[in-house]
Amino acid sequence: MIPIEHILLLSALLFTIGVLGVMLRRNVIIMFMSIELMLNAVNLSFATFARGMDSMTGVVFIFFIIVVAAAEAVVGLSIILSIFRTSKTLDIDEFNLLKW
Repeated sequence: MIPIEHILLLSALLFTIGVLGVMLRRNVIIMFMSIELMLNAVNLSFATFARGMDSMTGVVFIFFIIVVAAAEAVVGLSIILSIFRTSKTLDIDEFNLLKW
């Protein structure tokens, strides 16, 4: 058995890497993957707590997070693709399409 503290430490590390990826990178694809990494880190912590407390509540939350992540992936990738077709770049600083 792996101790719960080790799994939560791994989850916190993955979440931190995701936050740093969103904050420090300017490429939209890398930012998008960092958001997915943060969602998976939260899933890992929910699974750890569900196992530690012998409850299925965390697994239900994981299911809903996976559904939201799949919907976010579909919508996010379609938006990224349409913006790339018009601006020919994936640099977030070059996107001025949503400004008034």
